[in-house]
Amino acid sequence: MKNHITVLAEEAVEALMITDASVVVDATLGSGGHAMRILEKLREKGIFVGIDADASAIEKSRSKLSVYSAQKHLCTDNFRNIDSILAHLDITKTDAILADLGWRMEQFSGNGRGFSFQVDEPLLMTFGNPDDYLFTACDVVNEWEEEHIKDVLKGYGEERFAGRIANAIVTARTIKPINTTFELVSIINDVVPYFYRTGRIHPATRTFQALRIVVNDELQILEEFIKKAIMLLAPKGRLAIITFQSLEDRIVKHCFKNYAHDLIGYVITKKPITAQPVELHTNPRSRSAKLRIFEKI
Repeated sequence: MKNHITVLAEEAVEALMITDASVVVDATLGSGGHAMRILEKLREKGIFVGIDADASAIEKSRSKLSVYSAQKHLCTDNFRNIDSILAHLDITKTDAILADLGWRMEQFSGNGRGFSFQVDEPLLMTFGNPDDYLFTACDVVNEWEEEHIKDVLKGYGEERFAGRIANAIVTARTIKPINTTFELVSIINDVVPYFYRTGRIHPATRTFQALRIVVNDELQILEEFIKKAIMLLAPKGRLAIITFQSLEDRIVKHCFKNYAHDLIGYVITKKPITAQPVELHTNPRSRSAKLRIFEKI
């Protein structure tokens, strides 16, 4: 498996306008790529808070970040809880908040959760402990009504063949439960047209995206996070968010626009910042990345 490459690393950190004494929150710590660049700008008076719902990400980042002099707090939690996390640390205002909504390479394979259509794993798609979730991807495909599944695939995956796939899922589960990623991939491959199976992206991409989003409530969580993050910014504080798919980017764009309309701050990026040719060449994944920035009045 390839190592994860941090996308828009320089652009995102520069956008935060960090000083050596800033209070900075990396709301999606991940592999620590942005965090290291942030901590290079902070000194002893600076405060860094790193948040990630994945405990393994926190532990992997802990040693590599220990060499920096700023005060550091690494928290295993969902970024939707940024307000309670900072309250627990007695932090009332922050100068900069960054969220990179991309998923790390290691999250998509080998973790037994079924995020990848390239590895045969149980069809869970829960970011955290499955026991803590109302439902898993397995529950969705085996128990939800066909029309509801269709709505999920169309709304969260923008899947053009949502109806065909939903119908095929419901038909297949009458024969046997759909328990693994490869079983679901096989169902999708059998029902979509030939040109779709041989296109640039895998035919299961949008279905897997939709299931992941609905299981983890990603879009609702994003809206909650943006609202709380902006309220926590100090005057002239900045919120920078990197998205990788249109639904997330649309939410960020509209939220920023609405808060600017309410005179809470300014949208710094009238158009999103995207990867430069050099980054596109070295990291093709960056082609879908969009960085938007908001500054508090």
